[in-house]
Amino acid sequence: MNSNEINIAVVGATGAAGGTALELLLERGHPANKITAMASARSAGRKIAYGDVELTVVEAKAEAFTGIDVALFAAGGMVSRRLAHKAVEQGVFVIDKGSIFRMDPTIPLVVPEVNANDIEWHPGIVSTPNCTTTPLVMVLDALRNLSAITAVTVATYQSVTGTGVAAKEELFEQSRVVLAGGTAEPKVYPHVIAFNVLPHVDDFLEDGYSKEEHKMLNESRKILHDETLLVSATCVRVPVEISHSESVQIEFESSVNVEDAKRVLAAYDGVIVVDDPSRNEYPTPLSATGRDEVLVGRIRKDIAHKNGIVLWLSSDNLRKGAALNALQIMDEALRRDAFKPSAQRSTK
Repeated sequence: MNSNEINIAVVGATGAAGGTALELLLERGHPANKITAMASARSAGRKIAYGDVELTVVEAKAEAFTGIDVALFAAGGMVSRRLAHKAVEQGVFVIDKGSIFRMDPTIPLVVPEVNANDIEWHPGIVSTPNCTTTPLVMVLDALRNLSAITAVTVATYQSVTGTGVAAKEELFEQSRVVLAGGTAEPKVYPHVIAFNVLPHVDDFLEDGYSKEEHKMLNESRKILHDETLLVSATCVRVPVEISHSESVQIEFESSVNVEDAKRVLAAYDGVIVVDDPSRNEYPTPLSATGRDEVLVGRIRKDIAHKNGIVLWLSSDNLRKGAALNALQIMDEALRRDAFKPSAQRSTK
């Protein structure tokens, strides 16, 4: 099957990640008549621009998946829980952006640059990681070729589009209010996000970490196939529209040379090294926005840990952190002729 022959449903087409998926499909020249934009009942009938034409949003429900080859789910866990398996029953290959299936041992969690082979054993659904986990595991996968990794300490700087369209609108509105001398009121977040940072992404758990911070540990272990990996994260929401950044401290079993680290990162598919601080060249959210690659810089020896390397990265959370990774999974499954569940392929 040619990629332009695939009938694709984008579930959550009116949201930030779903909208980005449509943008990427348009960039690829995917035919409009091969795309079904799905969303909630209240969005049904809405028109979405797709190049020179418009897509009409249909309600996301089981019968809407008739004739669909691939469904990209970006509408939240409740929608995925309700509809993903029903889509699979109709022969649809489901790629899910939410967290609902990520730690299910029967469902692969995939970043194609890292663990594309896991697509081979999918049961009809492949899950995609949290948008902070994705760039992190790419960097770790590159660097573990130099020495085994023993521990990772990471602080994230996450944009508001990681929460969704409403959070982006809140940032813009609060910024206008504050700049006009008014008092902003929070709605999406527990505190004002404009001109502020919140060390609070997702719910807090009994151990003091948040769910988001636990995701970075658990998802990294699953993707990298390393249950011994230690990841301690502090996730922070910042007043940035698009792109997440991370400060990453990595400890290795043996000493790693900075130049070797730069070399393996520069050679890694989907990573670009931007690292010349003397010329003010390093990754920023603005420079990462609209890019497919993970930008990595500020690569240096960790003076607090003998075998440590410290670096900084920025990555577009709506592209590689969400929609692009899903489309890359689709591409890889197509290349492997693996749209059908592994149990059905094994009976050929």
